[in-house]
Amino acid sequence: MNIKNIKTEVLSDNWYTLRKVTFDHQMKSGEWVTQSREAYDRGNGAVILLYNSEQKTVILTRQFRMPTYLNGNPDGMLIEACAGLLDADNPEDCIKRETEEETGFKISEVKKVFEVYMSPGSVTEILYFFVAEYSKDLQVNDGGGVDNENIEVLELDFQEAMKMIKTGEIKDAKTIMLLQYAFIEGLV
Repeated sequence: MNIKNIKTEVLSDNWYTLRKVTFDHQMKSGEWVTQSREAYDRGNGAVILLYNSEQKTVILTRQFRMPTYLNGNPDGMLIEACAGLLDADNPEDCIKRETEEETGFKISEVKKVFEVYMSPGSVTEILYFFVAEYSKDLQVNDGGGVDNENIEVLELDFQEAMKMIKTGEIKDAKTIMLLQYAFIEGLV
């Protein structure tokens, strides 16, 4: 291994954990160089695209995201696929729970399609990606989330959702990845 002398300092442990990590890294030349990086640990998460192949629709959500507001999103609202942090759950149980809480659909079968480091330069999170087919008979409540999440549930025509990527109405990376996966795989 070309990393040694790792020293970790917690900079913030408020909402999640921000650490400064100082370490020695061996370069290709063999020389050892001391470097420092900050890494934000918010835990791992899961995300799902609910699709209906017969109706050619998808379920997405819209909610306020402060970081987007701080970086140029005028109202801070973001359209995205249902997602959540794993907490103590495994990815499959997490996404089933989050799906019911956020969208109101109780699903029993999910398919894992891949896992991704979403921002590996600064965030430790691995995001587990899933897809599942939904139908109206699986809807057990209106969704909207828990603990004041204030999530709006959107049922969109798949082609319209794909156009929303081009128009900039959908800017969330995980959502774009899942919509493109659905297109490539011919799910909808």
